[in-house]
Amino acid sequence: MSVSTSGGSGLDPRDPDIASALSAWAAGVTLVTVADDRDDIGTTVSAFCPVSLDPPLVLVSLIAESYPAEVLSRPSLPAQRFAITLLSAAQRMLAGRFAAAGRPSARLILDDVPHTRGAASGALIPAGGLAALECSVARRIPAGDHLVVIAAVADVPYVAESGDPLIRFRGRYPAL
Repeated sequence: MSVSTSGGSGLDPRDPDIASALSAWAAGVTLVTVADDRDDIGTTVSAFCPVSLDPPLVLVSLIAESYPAEVLSRPSLPAQRFAITLLSAAQRMLAGRFAAAGRPSARLILDDVPHTRGAASGALIPAGGLAALECSVARRIPAGDHLVVIAAVADVPYVAESGDPLIRFRGRYPAL
């Protein structure tokens, strides 16, 4: 393993062992959608975490240079509101569409998928997930090459009675 002497953690971020070690963590996959002034955008996010029940807070971590991070960094509404769908195993293809580079508008991706527009966020929310949350940005924290967004949960449009989660492990979506 390479070691950097320039400070920080001491590890060279280009070392493939770092990415391999971090990808060994299994994580649920979510879809973050935002109604931007220009269009509807969305991206898959596996760095999601419930933070607090009182008040209800969640956390998502977005690639700092991504368009969703840029939009959620804007200080004005409606960019401070967004939706998170906890994807089910049956939504593997949908996750792949939202993870693809150069993807089109979220509206186009969801054209053939049942969905609604969230009353609290204005964001598109696909049906068929395990749950959906509508959120508002509470805090933004730059963290290396990511932007951590802590958000207050404003509404819960649905919670499925059953279903398996979509899991990301070692860069793939394995079955449970």
